[in-house]
Amino acid sequence: MELKQLKTFKIAAETLNFTMTAKQLNFAQSSVTAQIKNLEAELGTPLFERLGKRLVLTEAGRHYKLYVDEMLRLTEEAHTKISGTIEEKGTLIIGAQESQCTYRLPAILKAFKQAYPQIKLIFKPANSDATAREQLIKGELDIAFITDVIKSETQLHMETLIQEKLKLVASADHSLVNEVSVSSKDLETETLLLTESSCSYRIVFEETLSRAGCFPPAKFEFVSIEAIKQCVMAGLGIAILPSMTVEKEILSGSLKELRWENSLVPIYTSIAWHKDKMIASYLQFFIDLSRKTFRETVSASGENA
Repeated sequence: MELKQLKTFKIAAETLNFTMTAKQLNFAQSSVTAQIKNLEAELGTPLFERLGKRLVLTEAGRHYKLYVDEMLRLTEEAHTKISGTIEEKGTLIIGAQESQCTYRLPAILKAFKQAYPQIKLIFKPANSDATAREQLIKGELDIAFITDVIKSETQLHMETLIQEKLKLVASADHSLVNEVSVSSKDLETETLLLTESSCSYRIVFEETLSRAGCFPPAKFEFVSIEAIKQCVMAGLGIAILPSMTVEKEILSGSLKELRWENSLVPIYTSIAWHKDKMIASYLQFFIDLSRKTFRETVSASGENA
């Protein structure tokens, strides 16, 4: 038996009129008649009988209606409970690089928790955009913030939020700070303080230097942007970092931006999820909140999305 048949039987048992039943369910009367006949055939007993022009329930029909009422009630209760569990007690797994987590996500996460305090948030640092993409495809992340050059995607939905400005920074007393213009060749003998090899803006930086024939021999690799900043301030080398991570230090004078003439490929931060992902209401809220927050960031800074 099908749920549709049970619903049809319930209304027919209450109205005792197949024409009225068909009207309420927006079915053809022949469909109602066929459903009842199929149900009777499956049960092996008549559920209705005609007494003159009147349609009445048989004894089996009266007993069966009690079970149908309970089955439909339990079905509705199960639907409500399961939907409520998903909506009220879900888990949202987010992937993002350290810079996004430190400088942009706190405001988004705070606003989200105020709206959905019952949703469990799990944050997974994405040390590379390739890792974030792989985890999204495998279903290990619900959503991710990916900072990279624009790439074609077949399995992921990617929505650009902001173009990231990159700044080449040095200590306040660095010899290149007062230069009106710094070329890639001027960086030939500099020590580079770099993020991990899989980092998108490190890749773009090194490719730009390589095209200019600049191959600095001294490179230190770090897993933490904060560690890089501290080492730059200590005069250990120069670094290229997203503008949002060095704004305060440049403003305070503890870091200086070098006037580097370059042609870096644009880097963008996008929000991404699997194209086949089922979007729960709280996930849609998180997506909309992220769009709004990044849009406000663009407006406040004058950057282009």
